[in-house]
Amino acid sequence: MHDERRRIEERVERVHNQRIKPAIYSATVPFEVEAWHAPGEPVSFEEAAAARYTPFAMDTPWGPPWGTTWFRMRGRVPAEWAGRRVEAVIDLGFVGDWPGNQAEALVHLPDGRPLKAVNPLNQYVPIGNPVSGGEEIDYLVEAASNPDILANDFAAPTPLGDVLTAGDKPLYTFQRADIAVLDEEVWHLDLDLQVLRELMVHLGEHEPRRHEIMHALDRAMDVLDLDDISGSASAVREALAPVLARPAHASAHTISGVGHAHIDSAWLWPIRETKRKTSRTFSNVTSLADEYDDFIFACSQAQQYEWVRDNYPHVWARIQESVKKGQWAPVGGMWVEADGNLPGGEAIARQLIHGKRFFIEHFGVETKGVWLPDSFGYTAAYPQLAKLAGNDWFLTQKISWNQTNKFPHHTFWWEGIDGTRIFTHFPPVDTYNARFSGEEMDRAVRNYSEKGGGSRSLAPFGWGDGGGGPTREIMERARRLADLEGSPKVIVEHPDEFFAKAREEYPDAPVWVGELYLELHRATYTSQARTKQGNRRSEHRLREAELWATTAALHAPGYSYPYEKLDRLWKTVLLHQFHDILPGSSIAWVHREAEAEYARVAEELEALTAEAVAALGADGTRVFNTSPFDRAEVVRTPEGAPAFVDVPASGSAPLTGAEPAQPVKVEGLVLDNGLVRVEVAPDGTLASVRDLRAGREVLADKGNLLRLHTDLPNYWDAWDIDKHYKNRYTDLLDADAVTVVEEDALLGAIRVTRSFGKGSKLTQTITLRAGSPRIDFETEIDWHEAEKILKAGFPVDIRAPHSSAEIQFGHIQRPTHTNTSWEAARFEVSGHRWVHIAEPGYGVAVINDSTYGHDVSRTVREDGGTTTRVSLSLVRAPRVPDPEADQGRHRFTYSLLPGATIEDAVAEGYALNLPLRVADAAGAPEPVVSVAGDGVTVEAVKLADDQSGDVVVRLYESSGGRASGVLRTGFPLAGARVTDLLERPLEDADVTGDGGVAVALRPFQVLTLRLQRAEGS
Repeated sequence: MHDERRRIEERVERVHNQRIKPAIYSATVPFEVEAWHAPGEPVSFEEAAAARYTPFAMDTPWGPPWGTTWFRMRGRVPAEWAGRRVEAVIDLGFVGDWPGNQAEALVHLPDGRPLKAVNPLNQYVPIGNPVSGGEEIDYLVEAASNPDILANDFAAPTPLGDVLTAGDKPLYTFQRADIAVLDEEVWHLDLDLQVLRELMVHLGEHEPRRHEIMHALDRAMDVLDLDDISGSASAVREALAPVLARPAHASAHTISGVGHAHIDSAWLWPIRETKRKTSRTFSNVTSLADEYDDFIFACSQAQQYEWVRDNYPHVWARIQESVKKGQWAPVGGMWVEADGNLPGGEAIARQLIHGKRFFIEHFGVETKGVWLPDSFGYTAAYPQLAKLAGNDWFLTQKISWNQTNKFPHHTFWWEGIDGTRIFTHFPPVDTYNARFSGEEMDRAVRNYSEKGGGSRSLAPFGWGDGGGGPTREIMERARRLADLEGSPKVIVEHPDEFFAKAREEYPDAPVWVGELYLELHRATYTSQARTKQGNRRSEHRLREAELWATTAALHAPGYSYPYEKLDRLWKTVLLHQFHDILPGSSIAWVHREAEAEYARVAEELEALTAEAVAALGADGTRVFNTSPFDRAEVVRTPEGAPAFVDVPASGSAPLTGAEPAQPVKVEGLVLDNGLVRVEVAPDGTLASVRDLRAGREVLADKGNLLRLHTDLPNYWDAWDIDKHYKNRYTDLLDADAVTVVEEDALLGAIRVTRSFGKGSKLTQTITLRAGSPRIDFETEIDWHEAEKILKAGFPVDIRAPHSSAEIQFGHIQRPTHTNTSWEAARFEVSGHRWVHIAEPGYGVAVINDSTYGHDVSRTVREDGGTTTRVSLSLVRAPRVPDPEADQGRHRFTYSLLPGATIEDAVAEGYALNLPLRVADAAGAPEPVVSVAGDGVTVEAVKLADDQSGDVVVRLYESSGGRASGVLRTGFPLAGARVTDLLERPLEDADVTGDGGVAVALRPFQVLTLRLQRAEGS
């Protein structure tokens, strides 16, 4: 047989695209359109309905960046269309085919009820199937003219990312507003051809099935009457029916499809626009559920549901009905799809608590899995926290983006730092926005790593990132692919069903231990430093407010615990942990608002904490310690003078002043407190740090060396730091001034000022306090660089085989060598409050109050010694998507802790992030709880969310070994129970004979205790 593939494929392509697709709508009449351009921010439907509209013609430009235009569309269905399927078709002037980052609109009836949204891939609104003819149509259409931030493919900065800089030039030209007849037979023929053509081209050229489809398509084109597409479409479909009816092979891979619409809670649009995006997408989804009984839609992020509930009650009611019918599946059980590395441990717990409770309360549904397809790597603390919240499975897709190494599994058990395992799946289709294309189906089968062990995978389908969701065309593809030779089988089902089947067929799936590190997007640990600092400060302020509010509720008559305020503030912080806000990868508008939100959160939490402390009375000045460790350190009195105090964990002490063992001596540029001796060089670096207790020099070279690197990644500016950044840098060795600024028996401080780059200025105050080996670097930067990253390096004279970095409820070890490509790919990693390196008998920690990104490397010196270098990533200067990212002033502190064990690093990490509070208060109420026993660390103290008055305490083992101890309460204890994260009892706790609670923890175990107060306490 002659090879006619090219002729046939080109023939089918042209006829399909140029003749069949244009015939899908067989008749149209235009709407009469009027417009009203809303001033400023979006307005309510009621305000828009009352506005004055003016005539609007097609091909007219409309919509300034971030503007809203309301269109009134009126028309009549022609009487002669009776019995036909009729739709409104609206094209706002869409650009490209991504629904989420351009013009979008929500269509309302005159009474305000939302009908459905329109976007580039979903331009229709159902009118009737069939219509009677003569129906009057009246719509109010809220159209958002959101700019296409990706128009230049992230190649250059754009001012469109903030309403303050975007200008007012119209972005779009209205193309179409019609009432149209959908020719269903032609529409189905279009879908038949799509599925067959795509299947054909992705089958191997040696496959008989490919040639069978090709010749069937060729014969079908002979049946088509090019002068009467509508009249001949049915015959063409009949000609193709046999080739579409061929069943899949018995061994065909099974793809469980679940509808999905990834809606970033903010990214290339602000939060206010996401609130509207949810209404548009969810309107489309509930409309699609009415059309397809077999449709199931999985949707996460309780925050987005709450926005719809509060702003779009009609859409909310439709969601509730879809959940009851089993077509809408709440999943994920988190408040938002948060970043997978940066939120603190208690914050991830609260993400799960608030998310799961929302779905239980509003739908009677307890979600069973963590749904995080798009976060940038995942902490090894997740398996334990997910299981403690009642989850059975974990899903993500992002690891398929790895830059260097292909992750070896798609279905596996993920083991966390404490040993907890959770059943985990990565869809091999490599997207969370699948549309069941031939290319996707082929990729899913080729990619699938579990061949021979498992036979099924999951595919979230629907347009996403900015919403959009599944379409009827995607559902039709799924139906055609349910049982089709040459393709995997597609079944639409609930993700719980997929995970149950996958686990049943593959119970001995392989195990992956430790973090799920994404070999890409490493700069998300550093970009938008003020956003990250706002998160860190908020997490610790929430801890502080809860502890002292609980103390006041127990000991201050008349004080009321601020349940509602704390709940609201937690949810604000949780929202801003979304995986494009906290990582620093959003437009300028998002981060500008985030900084303002964090400032408001700080102000309100400060007021709540001050109110709680004041409720304890006021007849003397006391020092309050929110940390879970006893502290003996220097504080400032209200007059500004230093004082040395000794304060118990989670308790308070009078500001009377104690005497440290040795005073601080300042001699020239040398600080000495009897524990460490710090010599500052004339260039402002550390020339020496001598640990006087161990009798050894800590540094192998200049310490606190600030290094300015060129930082231009290959593509994703705010997201990525690529390895080549290390090759070009400038060491900041020119100091403007190095001067002693404080010389006291309790502390000494040397200030270093620098000017560098394009007008940037940096001031560091290097402080050593009595009684502590910790050296603080209080840093102020006025940053004006572009495409640079600033790092602070500490070359330590230690041969460390690995580094330890704090993560949520524990720490993780990473090799300092690069034997394999997996290790080499971890050239930038995340950590929380500290990084620790050690050799047998001696260690050093680098501690911070708001920095997450760092790297640890090592070299061998000519003398044979090993230098292990810890470098903190302080601030970056990406220009896309926010051209002004990180510009301006920053204040933060990091510290060097010589002679540190892991336990020291944990304690000092808390201390730096939870400064002692000096305030007027009366008496000395006992700490709410105290723990006797090393390694048992208190993470949270609060009153139970059910307002029963019970005290909830979250503990964890922080050293990486087994720990035991006794928890004692500062109130009469009536009983204690172990609970899950949602504070639901699991078992009785071990209450000792003297009223304590015995605690025994495995390494890194998290334990939640619910403590019942005795009557009258």
